[in-house]
Amino acid sequence: MKFKAYQLAKRPAGKFTSDCFKAVELEKPELKDGDFLVKQSHMSLDPAMRTWVQDNEDSYIEPVRPGDIMRSYGVGEVVESKNPDYPVGSRVVGITGWAEYTLGGEDMQVVDKSVDVTALLSVLYVPGFTAYVGLMKIGRPERGQTLVVSGAAGSVGSLVGQIGKAEGLRVIGVAGSDEKCRWLEDELGFDKALNYKDANLAAQLEAATPDGIDLYFENTGGPIQHLAFDRMNRLGTIVVCGNIAEYSKDIPSPGPSWVDINLKALRVEGFVITDHYDKVEESMGAMMGYLEKGQLKFRSHVLKGLDSAVEGVQLLFSGQNQGKLFVEF
Repeated sequence: MKFKAYQLAKRPAGKFTSDCFKAVELEKPELKDGDFLVKQSHMSLDPAMRTWVQDNEDSYIEPVRPGDIMRSYGVGEVVESKNPDYPVGSRVVGITGWAEYTLGGEDMQVVDKSVDVTALLSVLYVPGFTAYVGLMKIGRPERGQTLVVSGAAGSVGSLVGQIGKAEGLRVIGVAGSDEKCRWLEDELGFDKALNYKDANLAAQLEAATPDGIDLYFENTGGPIQHLAFDRMNRLGTIVVCGNIAEYSKDIPSPGPSWVDINLKALRVEGFVITDHYDKVEESMGAMMGYLEKGQLKFRSHVLKGLDSAVEGVQLLFSGQNQGKLFVEF
């Protein structure tokens, strides 16, 4: 049996383009003891993919090299198994790849089929795991604080803001369109949402944070980073989850000065979710709890078919996706 997959054809120069990927046909692998074969049903598209293809051997994860199957997270069903922990018919979630079938790995978790797959990809797995760990474990918020979230209409940012509201914070979101800002305020309950493309963004941020910023959750980089940094209160915290505006640049833009980190005694901490797998169970339980209490809403942007990933992944870097972006096979 043959199946379709996509390799990384070349490393991007700047943003992803369609010629970065090459369609190939692969033979179904012969299983050895301990192996199991997964037929992928849903594949997540994430900003981290741009960092995975960088020629950086010091990254937190081995880079995807030209000729490799492009990496992704996904959900699928075990269709063949020589591993008793992953019986045929099980639904699994974990690292897959841009492929119709994939050999399962140790990172994969068996998940109950009763869990809605959209909620699984949009809330309970990587986006929710990232949002919960980043805010609650790295940010360590206190009720009454002011939280500013960049990339607030994205899959992680929207959850960060809603968790913040559930935990009693004043939440300001920053997004890239007036429509997204209305969604954050009207549907998700953010106290205020700002369009980073507005010319008077600095004045708007100042008006929205009259008491300064206690906690800044960084997803994007770009102009808001410096403006938020300048509004940070003494003993404030900056959680660096991502910098999507910088991923396609050969040389990242200069960051804020370390002088105020020193004088304001700020705590600035970056994190990647692969360092926190010990918190998966706690995170899933907490996110399920928020969902059951009606404290979380989400929306998903669903593409159809593996081929759609080639153009679809580019939506992440133009801001055109509406919610969690994934491919349905």
